[in-house]
Amino acid sequence: MTELTELTAVRLLDGYRKGEWSPVEATRAALERAEAIQPEVNAFVRLTAEDALARARESEERWRRGEPQGLLDGVPVTVKDILLLRGAPTLRGSKAVDPAGRWDEDAPSVARLREHGAVFIGKTTTPEYGWKGVTDSPLSGVTRNPYDPSRTAGGSSGGSAAAVALGAGPLSLGTDGGGSVRIPASFCGIFALKPTYGRVPLYPASAFGTLAHVGPMTRDAADAALLMDVIGHPDSRDWSALAPPPGAYADGLTGGVRGLRVAYSPSLGGQVAVRPEVARAVRHAVERLAELGAYVTETDPDLTEPVEAFHTLWFSGAARVTQHLGPKQRELLDPGLREICTQGARYSALDYLAAVDVRMDLGRRMGRFHDTYDLLVTPTLPITAFEAGVEVPKGSGHRRWTGWTPFTYPFNMTQQPAASVPVGADGDGLPIGLQLVAARHRDDLVLRAAHALYEAGVASAGRIRPAGS
Repeated sequence: MTELTELTAVRLLDGYRKGEWSPVEATRAALERAEAIQPEVNAFVRLTAEDALARARESEERWRRGEPQGLLDGVPVTVKDILLLRGAPTLRGSKAVDPAGRWDEDAPSVARLREHGAVFIGKTTTPEYGWKGVTDSPLSGVTRNPYDPSRTAGGSSGGSAAAVALGAGPLSLGTDGGGSVRIPASFCGIFALKPTYGRVPLYPASAFGTLAHVGPMTRDAADAALLMDVIGHPDSRDWSALAPPPGAYADGLTGGVRGLRVAYSPSLGGQVAVRPEVARAVRHAVERLAELGAYVTETDPDLTEPVEAFHTLWFSGAARVTQHLGPKQRELLDPGLREICTQGARYSALDYLAAVDVRMDLGRRMGRFHDTYDLLVTPTLPITAFEAGVEVPKGSGHRRWTGWTPFTYPFNMTQQPAASVPVGADGDGLPIGLQLVAARHRDDLVLRAAHALYEAGVASAGRIRPAGS
């Protein structure tokens, strides 16, 4: 049954339909893989094997009757431990969260998965409250890269990325407040989409406000489109949720890129020092888009450095999420989180509103940019995965994780859809990601262009065998 862990959700469902394998077989295989990778990679905070197998048996019976429940019946999925999953504690990577509680509610995206028959195999690791671009926490330790366990998986959805890359379920739900699905997707060689803000409802509301998105982490763009067709619908608990999309994302994948106007920005106008191997891989993929019929122009958006405004918004959110903690609980926090919370608490309301002004102006500029260009292409990150257990690469001179993520966090500020697509590897065999960005509400274009790269063989599904094998 090991080979079942190498299949996409689309292929698994096709096999269920044809009677080639069953949800119970697929779930057992995913659980076995999760247990096998956990000692070395540390992708999970808990596995829910008993519940998963019970749901898989129910799914198997529905398939036997020819009455599948929704679009994902029997597909093994994982959920980042930021999102509520009924029956399992959601500790958010923190020793300051009390595991005792009712835990009787699903987050909106989780509820949609449950309605469509998905099988939950476990909760994946996160840094504390999802505060940084790597995944380690005082609660669960360090999550490691599937290609080299001495390197980071990225974050903050690092556990989800490692799980998908190593076959512990083809689908995962992550969250992204500054790159947190795209960063680990790039480092781990998988696909991830940060949808337009509001496309996937979020409850409880994030303390990081409208920077925070929920998004699919998958082995390819087709699986992400399928997952978006499940989770991309409104929920009354999220007042900012968008209306239902006009059609199925999966149905729009095959349009290709012919005629699309693509802006290619290799380094944001020289603002970013991109590693040569990363630059070459991304340029090769962009050249393939041109060969497929896209009109490619090398140009740069006007992303005047917004990092201080982002820090004001992000650090204020961190201060807010920990505001209720007493002195003893604060001592349990990640020291880096404690530091940014102290800084965030010093900002005034006027500081915050000034940051909002910067954000709105950035959004206006990107809106005008997309009057001319359908898509923007950049590297997802200027580097490949670095040493595990640190916030920034040693010797980089960066103080915070935003120093090495200049391509990702601006599009949380603008609320645009943005995806990371694996387009190669460096000399050490570490994955390289390409970022696709579209105007707000054009998630379909991002998915369509990503699918074209997979169909052309430029993007690959990446690693399955456990690290070290």
